[in-house]
Amino acid sequence: MRIVSLLPSATEIVCAIGLQDSLVGVTHECDYPPAVRGLPRVTKTLIPHDASSREIDALVRERLKTERALYTLDMPALEALRPDLLVTQALCDVCAVAEAEVTAAACSLPGGPRVINLEPMSLDQVFETLLLVGEATGQSAAAAVVVARLRERVRSVGERTASAPVERRPRVAFLEWLDPLFNGGHWNPALVQLAGGVDVLGSPGEPSRTTPWEALVSARPEVLFIACCGYSTERAAQDLPILEAQPGWRDLPCVRSGRVFVTDGNAYFSRPGPRLVDGLEIMAHALHPEVNPLPDGLLPAKQFTFPLY
Repeated sequence: MRIVSLLPSATEIVCAIGLQDSLVGVTHECDYPPAVRGLPRVTKTLIPHDASSREIDALVRERLKTERALYTLDMPALEALRPDLLVTQALCDVCAVAEAEVTAAACSLPGGPRVINLEPMSLDQVFETLLLVGEATGQSAAAAVVVARLRERVRSVGERTASAPVERRPRVAFLEWLDPLFNGGHWNPALVQLAGGVDVLGSPGEPSRTTPWEALVSARPEVLFIACCGYSTERAAQDLPILEAQPGWRDLPCVRSGRVFVTDGNAYFSRPGPRLVDGLEIMAHALHPEVNPLPDGLLPAKQFTFPLY
């Protein structure tokens, strides 16, 4: 089978269930596992590489008005790869190639490759997508093993955080964008709960949404956990001065206690794939390090402190 992945999480899923050798093409954003970086790229982005967070947000909003995605297919490259299977998504209107474009492409390609759409809104549904891809590729048994291992890691985190008294569960504001503010949606509120926190901005299974600064101030979070969509830790940290300039920043409990964390949202929270469980373990370590040791190979969320004068 010749598989082309049209989103990074699908690439990670295909590789996790043992089909890395069947991948013949990926998106311009696919970077994990590292070996996929050498595969042909079949998508292009319309986002300037040096765009600010505010500029990216404006571009996204403009595209939503016209129902056009921010990414397009490189049809000559796709045709040359002769795929049997295209794995894509219809979850986000702008973060991948538009569903209609993928469907049209599949109809025009020789052999009419099968198209699988992944649309998880929760952690359980992410696990179901692994099983779906496994079934479509003849790897059902391998996918079941991977999912069982992921569920066991989630269960272990839940058991450890359950040992913490309810009154020690911090109020957590999870942000997936800083300019403007967006709360973390979809699976992220559930990850906060599993990690031993109380999400004060998000609702499980609901999309992320623009969050007024006043809502964050009113929520008085004891922990601010920042995992910007598509950003590394370093890139997200560049936007922290935007928060510092806001009224009431220094009065937030999370700022006064030095519990502001930034991590790699691109790797561990934006992509609905196996590494969401890595993200859960990173968050659990940040919230309750006394009961949640960080697994080998994972970097802790970076903790920031700010002057209070």
